[in-house]
Amino acid sequence: MTVLLNILIVVALFNVIIFVHELGHFLAAKWRGLRIDRFQIWFGKPLWKKEINGVQYGLGWLPAGGFVALPQMAPMEAVEGKNRDPGDPDTTETPLPPVKPLDKIIVAFAGPLFSFLLALLSALVVMGVGKPKDTVESTVIGYVAEDGVAHGKLQVGDEILAVNGTRAKGFLGSPSFDSVRESIMLSEGDQIEFLVQRDGQEVAVTTQFNIPKTQWWERKGMRTVGIWVENRIVINFISESGPADRAGLQAGDEIVSANGEALRSRQRFSEIVENAENEALPLLIRRNGEEKEMSITPRKPTNVDPAKAMIGVGFETGDEFTKTIYNPGPLEQVGDSVRMMWVTLAKIVSPKSDVGIQHLSGPVGIGGVMFDMLSIEDGWRRLLWFMVLFNVNLAILNMLPLPILDGGHIVLAIGEILAGRPIQARLLEVVQFAFFFLLLGLFLFITTKDIGDRFGSGGGGGPAKYEWPENSS
Repeated sequence: MTVLLNILIVVALFNVIIFVHELGHFLAAKWRGLRIDRFQIWFGKPLWKKEINGVQYGLGWLPAGGFVALPQMAPMEAVEGKNRDPGDPDTTETPLPPVKPLDKIIVAFAGPLFSFLLALLSALVVMGVGKPKDTVESTVIGYVAEDGVAHGKLQVGDEILAVNGTRAKGFLGSPSFDSVRESIMLSEGDQIEFLVQRDGQEVAVTTQFNIPKTQWWERKGMRTVGIWVENRIVINFISESGPADRAGLQAGDEIVSANGEALRSRQRFSEIVENAENEALPLLIRRNGEEKEMSITPRKPTNVDPAKAMIGVGFETGDEFTKTIYNPGPLEQVGDSVRMMWVTLAKIVSPKSDVGIQHLSGPVGIGGVMFDMLSIEDGWRRLLWFMVLFNVNLAILNMLPLPILDGGHIVLAIGEILAGRPIQARLLEVVQFAFFFLLLGLFLFITTKDIGDRFGSGGGGGPAKYEWPENSS
């Protein structure tokens, strides 16, 4: 029931976002005296429709946006369908009177304006109820992968001060994309430059980067150098009859060192375990404030193929995150959202970046993110903030000067002012139709990546049930 409720909430919020945007066009058209034929949420043939005061209200079958049919604006019948059904008594052969270019600009601009106003309203609510900070403020390295490009260059204990000349604002989660992880992912060029604090001195380090391989149906991987922030190694569950269970480890134990090496990350401990198959591995653990020495022998479970050596435990994660609730102002939230959108678009068009159109998200990806937010602690607060980000992005994207988008309508109206006459209707309809199918193809491409990332790699729900060799200890 919880899953179903969360799905309904996500669908409802999508519809609210679309409705508010289209309501802006609708009210502006009413104000400027334009004829309104239809107001429809989602595209395609209506699954439901009802005519009120000469306007057909409907819900389409293709869950991708919505529209207000305004025949005096740029012709859109190839996309939205005929504005009047054949035989409609209200249909007239008398051409509709033209509207002023200024009226077209006002109507086109009203949609993004209403999306922006919804973002501001959501930001006011977020300011009142607060949102989780969801950042990793430390920039101290706790792990350098043995097979990573940073191995031998960056070191455990290094404090990263800057990446490519930009001061690092935490390791992860900076809304301005200035954290270490985002700076690496969004970097440009063939190398990444780090400024680190090491043994009391500032040291410049230059590394290459790696892009993890993905399946063809998934998005291209993002840049990485093989490092992670320091974190604690605290056990939160023990696999029954596994090596850890037989050795006497308990939930809540903190692993301080392994094989004499002081540990600063869960990832490093996993590497040590994998390299110690069938060998006694000495551990130093902290239990109830006291340190205790133990020995454990990593084994490969018998019901996993391919298997790797493990000890049969799960760890508490997320302790490195700052989990405070804070109350950012509306302008701060909108400013962060605009910056995130600007940086994303700039990286997509940059030939030196590995970020592409495929890294954008469509309704499936966005809906999945919203669903995931509702499934975690304080998810409703995160979702409210996401409403700010999403509506700001919607407003900006719709203002791009492309046919079919609101920005395209504004450019056409400005062109009409400069030329002193409207653009030929037939030519305009062909251009609108072509761009619609171009955007539809892009939408389908991005949707395949959304589905591939979410479902293509499998998943699991909770700790795995492993079977262990009888002689494990």
